[in-house]
Amino acid sequence: MTDIAVTLADKRGTLSSDDKLGFGKIFTDHMFVMDYVTGKGWHNPRIVPYGNIDISPAAMVLHYGQAIFEGMKAFRTEDNRVVMYRPLDHLKRFNNSADILSIPLMDLDLVHEGLRKLIEIDKRWVPQSLGTSLYIRPFVISVDPYVGVKVADQYTMYIILSPVGAYYASGFKPVKIKVEEHYVRAVKGGLGEAKTPANYAASLKASEEAKKEGFTQVLWLDAIEQKYIEEVGTMNIFFKIDDEIITPALNGSILNGITRRSVIEVAKDWGMKVTERRISIDEVFEAHERGHLQEVFGSGTAAVISPVGELSWKGKRIIVNNNQTGETSQKLFDCITGIQQGRVADKFGWVEEVTKL
Repeated sequence: MTDIAVTLADKRGTLSSDDKLGFGKIFTDHMFVMDYVTGKGWHNPRIVPYGNIDISPAAMVLHYGQAIFEGMKAFRTEDNRVVMYRPLDHLKRFNNSADILSIPLMDLDLVHEGLRKLIEIDKRWVPQSLGTSLYIRPFVISVDPYVGVKVADQYTMYIILSPVGAYYASGFKPVKIKVEEHYVRAVKGGLGEAKTPANYAASLKASEEAKKEGFTQVLWLDAIEQKYIEEVGTMNIFFKIDDEIITPALNGSILNGITRRSVIEVAKDWGMKVTERRISIDEVFEAHERGHLQEVFGSGTAAVISPVGELSWKGKRIIVNNNQTGETSQKLFDCITGIQQGRVADKFGWVEEVTKL
């Protein structure tokens, strides 16, 4: 076991009331940090007071974008335990993103240990109301002071924590989605499968235009034919057609969502037919025309399950399930959030206890 040095903050912050948390605006007292240098490897793991990062203006991440991140959550259960949801699955995906971006792989046992220790130190920041959580954001940036295109030789990894409320201010209600027909986000063989800032930067223009038109998010189509459905800006996507749950198959340009995996496993456990395959936007609209499109919903760490009430494509809008939350969407949301917060038995082994309060 590697020693993780701990420097505690002299002053501690105060957790806002749960109804004022918002999402991603408040941060805890401490953060985990670790360094990498070529020839030395990852070293100097430590927990220090949360604060600004001191890097060179020539740091490579600022010029060439070699960076990755991950997102996961910890929860306070009804019996006052702090638990994490599928942390090792998230960390494995973190390393997969590192591999895609040519960032040195991390010792996940060490990162896992550091994360557990960080949460133990800042456990009082875990909110307790239903729908709240402690959002966990690991990330790696290239920090070589060098203006030149190459794989970096120096990196810093961080984990920061943020107590959060619901991702959508409107709560668990159907959202309006615009099917993007002009911009593209990612192609097979590119960065689409990685959680890297570049993917999200590529989505901003389309997302801003969609929001001005009254939509919540954008549904991306494949970049070659602009025909096959890929994912929403911050979520994987599912369609319930004739009692079958269909989601786009992973193809290298779609994020391998952890909540996506949870949805698939839970639905199959319930005996539902679940299919991962290519699905075109034409097929979805045709299913709606025939009266066979029963539900559409997204899945992701932030919102967990997000029912979709409206889809717009090439000037045509369809209303899904009378713009009401569907039975399957609600049931999945209740099950997964129930497992996360200890209200539903964890038959899948997804929850890891960190500490008690």
